[in-house]
Order: sequence, then C-alpha cells, then structure tokens
Amino acid sequence: MQMQVLTAASSLPRATLLRPAAAEPWRQSFLQLQACPIQRPGIMLHCKAQLQGQETRERRQLDDDEHARPPQGGDDDVAASTSELPYMIESIKSKLRAARNSLGETTVSAYDTAWIALVNRLDGGGERSPQFPEAIDWIARNQLPDGSWGDAGMFIVQDRLINTLGCVVALATWGVHEEQRARGLAYIQDNLWRLGEDDEEWMMVGFEITFPVLLEKAKNLGLDINYDDPALQDIYAKRQLKLAKIPREALHARPTTLLHSLEGMENLDWERLLQFKCPAGSLHSSPAASAYALSETGDKELLEYLETAINNFDGGAPCTYPVDNFDRLWSVDRLRRLGISRYFTSEIEEYLEYAYRHLSPDGMSYGGLCPVKDIDDTAMAFRLLRLHGYNVSSSVFNHFEKDGEYFCFAGQSSQSLTAMYNSYRASQIVFPGDDDGLEQLRAYCRAFLEERRATGNLRDKWVIANGLPSEVEYALDFPWKASLPRVETRVYLEQYGASEDAWIGKGLYRMTLVNNDLYLEAAKADFTNFQRLSRLEWLSLKRWYIRNNLQAHGVTEQSVLRAYFLAAANIFEPNRAAERLGWARTAILAEAIASHLRQYSANGAADGMTERLISGLASHDWDWRESKDSAARSLLYALDELIDLHAFGNASDGLREAWKQWLMSWTNESQGSTGGDTALLLVRTIEICSGRHGSAEQSLKNSADYARLEQIASSMCSKLATKILAQNGGSMDNVEGIDQEVDVEMKELIQRVYGSSSNDVSSVTRQTFLDVVKSFCYVAHCSPETIDGHISKVLFEDVN
Repeated sequence: MQMQVLTAASSLPRATLLRPAAAEPWRQSFLQLQACPIQRPGIMLHCKAQLQGQETRERRQLDDDEHARPPQGGDDDVAASTSELPYMIESIKSKLRAARNSLGETTVSAYDTAWIALVNRLDGGGERSPQFPEAIDWIARNQLPDGSWGDAGMFIVQDRLINTLGCVVALATWGVHEEQRARGLAYIQDNLWRLGEDDEEWMMVGFEITFPVLLEKAKNLGLDINYDDPALQDIYAKRQLKLAKIPREALHARPTTLLHSLEGMENLDWERLLQFKCPAGSLHSSPAASAYALSETGDKELLEYLETAINNFDGGAPCTYPVDNFDRLWSVDRLRRLGISRYFTSEIEEYLEYAYRHLSPDGMSYGGLCPVKDIDDTAMAFRLLRLHGYNVSSSVFNHFEKDGEYFCFAGQSSQSLTAMYNSYRASQIVFPGDDDGLEQLRAYCRAFLEERRATGNLRDKWVIANGLPSEVEYALDFPWKASLPRVETRVYLEQYGASEDAWIGKGLYRMTLVNNDLYLEAAKADFTNFQRLSRLEWLSLKRWYIRNNLQAHGVTEQSVLRAYFLAAANIFEPNRAAERLGWARTAILAEAIASHLRQYSANGAADGMTERLISGLASHDWDWRESKDSAARSLLYALDELIDLHAFGNASDGLREAWKQWLMSWTNESQGSTGGDTALLLVRTIEICSGRHGSAEQSLKNSADYARLEQIASSMCSKLATKILAQNGGSMDNVEGIDQEVDVEMKELIQRVYGSSSNDVSSVTRQTFLDVVKSFCYVAHCSPETIDGHISKVLFEDVN
C-alpha cells in the first residue's frame, strides 16, 4: 500500500489513520518454535460410574451437536487463530522476557533525533562536524514517501511539521542530503497552513515553545519558509504568553516538567539546571532537552546518556527515555484486561517487582530514574501492586492534591483524562486502614469524568485511542465491585486499539510493549476458546436442568442461563470447569428448592419440609419411591446426583454438610431471606469441586481468617439479596443505606483477599469469596436487560 502524499490540496481530517492492515510478523517465528501438542480443553468432573457414564454420553452428543452446527461468521480464520494460540503465547512470553532489562520499548522520535544530530563535535578543536553522525544517517533513512518525517500511521499536522522541520534544520546545518532537505522543505511549505486547523486536545507537548525555536534556526539557515504565515503568528503569541507564565526561579530551584522542554527556552542558568539531571544523566528523560544542554555545556553525563540512547535505537532516540516503569505497568494492565495474564504469571511478577522497587512515598515516575513523579504512573502502580498482594500505602496520593483538587504534574496547564481515569480505577481498591484520601480522590475523579462525558469530551492530551471513550464509560457505569472479569474482557476486546493507538509527546510515538497486535489476537483466540467451551457446557447444563424437571419448581431456562453466566464470568479458565459447573448447578438447584420451600412457607409448613429434606439428604440409601411428595423426591434425587457429580470420597460428606447448613437456614420466619447462606453454599461447593476444601476442611474450620471471610461474605450477600428482591418488586423495607454498608464491608474483604499475609487460607480460596460476592454486587447493580445483554455478548456473540 502506497503512503498517501499530503499536499495543500489534500483535505485530510486532523487525525487520520494511514496504517494498512496489521501484518503478523510473529507467524514467521512459528517454524522456529518447538511444536507442542494442542490439547482440547475438556470438562473434568468427579462422579460415580453410573453418572459418569451419563455425562460421557451427553458430552459425546454435545460434541456431535457442535461439529454439526454450521460455522458462524465464517470462521476459518478464528479456528486458525485459536489453534495457533500456544505459539502466540510463546511469542509474547519471548517478547516480555526480552524486555525485562529494557528501559522502554518505544518508537524513535525524528524530532529528538534531529536535536541530537545538531550537536557539534565536542572535541572538534574548532572544526564543525556532528558529534553524532549516526543520527544524521537515521534521519536520511527514515523520511516518509511524502517528504515528511513523523508517525507513518497517523496524520496530525503538529507531529508531521515539528518532526519534519527538525530534520530539515539538522540536514541543512551540516549541508548534507540536499534532495531530502528539499522534499522536506516543500512538505512544510505545502502544509504550514494546516496549523490553523489543529485540535487543541491533541497538541504535541511543548509545541508552542519548541516549534518557534526551530523556525528561528531555519530562518538563520536561510530556508525558504513563510515565517509570516497567519498560523505561525498565533503560535508565536502562545509562546510569549506561556514563557511569561513560567516561573523562572522555580525552573532553577527544583526538578519540574519544564526540564522536558528546555530546548525551547533561552537565558538558562546551566550550572543550576545540571544539578537536576536524572541518575541516568538526562534532563527529565528528554533526549532533545539533553542534546540542547550538551551543546551548551559539554557535560559528560549528558553525552553518555545520549550515546546510550542512540546505541539502543539504531542511531535515533525516542521522545522520552527511559520509560521503564510505564512500559511494564501498562503492559501488565493490558494483559490483565485482555484476560490472558494467567499465561504470563512469572513475567508479570517480575515486572511488578521491578515497579515496586521504584515506588517511593512520593509516588512514581514513568521512568525509574526520573525524579518527577506523576499521578498517572502512581495510580497504575498502586492498583496493580495492591491487586497482586504488595504492601502500598494510599498516602502516596496526598502528594498530588492541592486545595481539594488533584493534578498529574505540578504546574500542569490542563487536566489529563487518562490520568483521572486511572486514578479513579485505583481509588476503588480501598482497605479499612486507608484515610479519607482515597474516597476524596474517587469523588473528584468521578465528578471530572462525568463532566467530560456529559460534554462529549472524552479525548486525552496524551494518547489517541478510539476505544478510550468506551473505557471511561464502562468504568463509570460498572464500579470495580460490580465488574466481572469476562464481561470486562469482552468489552475491552473492542476497546483495545493495539498498534493503532498513538501516544502524544513532542511528537506521536508508539509503545510496542503496551499496544501490541499480538496481544489482541491471542486474547481473541483465548476468548473464542472460552466461548466454544462455554456453549458446550451450557448445552450440558440445560440437559441436566430438563432431565431433573427443575422447570416444574419455578426455575426458568433464563435463570439457568444467568446462573451459568455468573459462574463462567468469574471462573473462566478451561481447567476449572468442575468449579464453574458446580457453582452453576448449585445456584440453580438452590433456586428450585427455595421455590419449593416458599410454597410451604405460605402455609407455615416450611420447617417440616426442611426437616424432611435434611433427613432425606442425610440418608445415603434413601428410597426415593417411598416419598409421597413427588416434588421433594425429584429435588432430593437432583441434589443427590449433584453431590455425586461434583464430589467424591470424604468431599461428598463435606458437600452434604454444606447443603444441610443451607437448608437449616430456612424457617417459617425467614421466608427465604438466605442470600448470605446461599453465598456460603456456593463458596463451599466451589472449594470442594476444586479439591482445595476437602483435604484442609478441618483446619479451615479452625481458622479465624476463614471464619471471618465467611462472616463478611454472608453479611454482604444477605444485604445485596435484600436489595435484589426489592428491585424485583419485593419489600422496600430496610434497603436504605445498604450500598454504604456493603462498601464498608467490601473494604475489609478486599484487604483480606489482597492484603492478607495469612497462610491459613490460600489466595485462590480468598479469591473465591470475592468472586461470589462480586457476582451478588453485579446482579444488584445491573438491570435484567443489562445482564441479558452481557450474557449474549460474553457467551454467544462471536469475537471479531
């Protein structure tokens, strides 16, 4: 595909994607990877021989049904991608491992490279020659077909003009590559007028400061540019206005973000400024500012920094370097949200350990060696580290608050949408011991995001991402406590822009470890596998529901589907089918028994029926034919079958005991208010089905931590069940204040799941409690129509 040439007659929009369909270079590495057998995920269920045979027959029939079903949406490509998933995972692993010692996987900035190319040889003895001839070579090799320099995949006039002007000035300074200079100069002349149409939201960082300086250099070189163009007059005015606002003393008194654009400033006290160099030798991790400072001072540390940069980037330099914290944190965040982080546990742990070493009480910077902290990187680090069990204090956000408002950088001229969005996400991971700062941060960020949504302004000054508005809207509509993993992933698969997303610095740049097409393709293949397995499990579950005649007990097929969805949306890994189906079947059967008991409650006979059910459950050799109550007989048969299906050995007794405790919670007085008891039944079933609970059941009974988890989960889910009943037409008594009470208890639950150092309860078991509670939060938060929409999207709508 030929790159489109931009001329004065062109009429491109201000931000235009020019990129062809993404290539798949990773496929070329398949032959170099050792082939490994691809195993089809299956369902592992513990059951007696008779029931096992029944399940086997059903599965064979389901497989036949699935193979007979016509492919949806033509999905040879999908089938190919899912079969290649193991290779994609290995390719991503290799990329993550290769970057473990990197200071940032980012693209080269022509603008910064041009400033490096301008540096005169330090030991030239009066002779003028470039200190970095390799930078000149990089410029010569990387001119775009239309004569410009800049991002090849997206057109924003500021990006193209500042990169092109910088490169033309560099080539003209040394009198080299005349033809390329002429083509670049022609591009500037033809497109200078476009500056008057530029979008204020997508301004290159420091553009009004640095672009006029390059124009002055071009003028001194005698380059033919219309320096009186009306679009330039506006930029000159903005420069004077901004320079007048810059506190000169503050610039020289402490490290600030102003250091990042020093190449656009004059009359600087270099002796004072050089004391703010980063440990890596740069000025605020900016190659351009560092190159300018090197030209003025000859400082050896600046020289070493720039040599390192151009050696690592084949003669060029990125717009910011290092960006090691940002690179690691954002790549972990993307892998988590895409639902494939479980494949990279060791790599993610290594990345987070790296970030944790660079988190100070004052916050975090995008680069480990940069002293200026920002709320964006701080928030991402806080959230991810807390969710992975690291001890981080919420007081870190106090350094970004002034007079009740929060800022990303001190002295910023405008607020960043993504910084507030990431801070809002972080503010929801609250522990009981946190001060009111996180609540204040959450309220501030939410108000800011809601205001931006109301005005339709959901673009950010630091990134161009088509999916960003949808990301913000999802975060506002679904708080973390009511956001289920598979729902978030399914939505994010449509939000994640992969390599199409561009970041805004002094020019556009790409973060290849953060925005990667291979991540997206692997995530889609993984989700397609999940859907394929889920559809099989749903058909099996529906047959089980019909075979046990549960529809006669008031359980609809829609409620069966919802029960399975809630289980699958939380426990989605292929090898955890037993837990997933145990959750779903238990929820369904509990609803059927609850419906049956409510009929007896109307006559005040629930206690007697409960006793008969408990008696029948306790009798392993109970003769179903002797019961005169056909409903009770069928329910007990289904319950006995479920226990045999999902547990064996001593675990079977544990599951029977769990059901006995649940049944004992029913009385004539309770009238079925058993949300908390049902939550505990689900947790116990999941743990027994997984094999975790059976072997350590006695020790867990004696564990104060486990007992407290049960108390919190039961209390929260009881309240949430009351709210759900009220929303569905039940009594509105005692629902006021439920959300606030649940939020208070959620803080303790989050701390016990992610902040606990106890070895009494495994992290997976603690997560089970949170999964079940979040499913209750989700149902209480969402309308039935919203839930049905998510069911369709997560389970049945193919991933494109």
